[in-house]
Order: sequence, then C-alpha cells, then structure tokens
Amino acid sequence: MSPTKPRKPTAAEKAKAEADKRTVVARNKKARHDYHIDETFEAGLVLTGTEVKSLRMGRASLVDGWVEFDRGEAWLQGVHIPEYSQGTWTNHTVRRKRKLLLHRAELDRLVGKSKDKGHTVVPLELYFIRGRAKVLVALARGKKEYDKRHALREQQDKREAQRAMSLRANR
Repeated sequence: MSPTKPRKPTAAEKAKAEADKRTVVARNKKARHDYHIDETFEAGLVLTGTEVKSLRMGRASLVDGWVEFDRGEAWLQGVHIPEYSQGTWTNHTVRRKRKLLLHRAELDRLVGKSKDKGHTVVPLELYFIRGRAKVLVALARGKKEYDKRHALREQQDKREAQRAMSLRANR
C-alpha cells in the first residue's frame, strides 16, 4: 500500500478560507488587564455607511466601551469610531450607541449574568469577518488590585525566563 498524498485545496476552498479570516480593527487590551474573562460571545453591529468606511481604514478604540441592556436589546456604548475623512454632512456621531445583534438565548444569558454582583459585559475585539463588522464581547468579573499586580509579575517572570533561555541557546 502506498501512502496517499494530501490533496490540494480547490479554488473555492481557498476563497472560503480567505473570507473566513479575521481582519482585526481594534483590541481592548485594557479589558483583559482589568477583568477576569468568563465567557465570550460574537455579536454583529448595526452601523452606518461612514462608520464602516472608517473601520475599514482601521480606526477605532474600544478602551472606554461597555455593553448596556435596554428593553431586551444590547447596546454598545462608549466605543470611539472617528469620523470618516471623506464623509460630508452624512458623517456619524463619534461616540453614539450602537445596537448589538445577538441570538435571544445569548442575550438572555448575558442579561442574567450581568445582573450578578461584580459582573459586566465589555467589548474585547472589533473585526471584520466575511465582510461584516463583528464585535467580541465578554462576560467579565472585575479584578482586584492585587490580582492585576500578580498578573503583571507573572508576565515579567515569563519574559525574563524566555530571555534567559534564548541567551543560553545563542551561546
């Protein structure tokens, strides 16, 4: 028996793989520092044309963002998407609230868990996938100050260990 060769992907499979790639516009690194992430959910966004064009230019900030629930709907608040430079009077408001598109079960789960003490819903990433703008939101618990210091110390220790190992390998 001869071993079978792995088959080459077809053009359609290549195109689908290319379309499924994430094009990250913005990440909220501060959220991972300030919160313990329990669960993540991918949500669609309701955007205007100039917001999409501004995002495609790779400009946004999630640092001050949070998710608010109102009458059974989720709204993304405090996210900064700058005005589109070639937009005219149709330009959007920079920090307007934007509706999140989630399945009802996901929405109910987020609403229920966010009512627990110490829990909140924060955006982690804003990206394009298959031409659509998506936001990765997380159900999170706030970290205490000593947790933040401990995490920073662990990162620093890992970095120093990597440096020491790379120096030893170069000798």
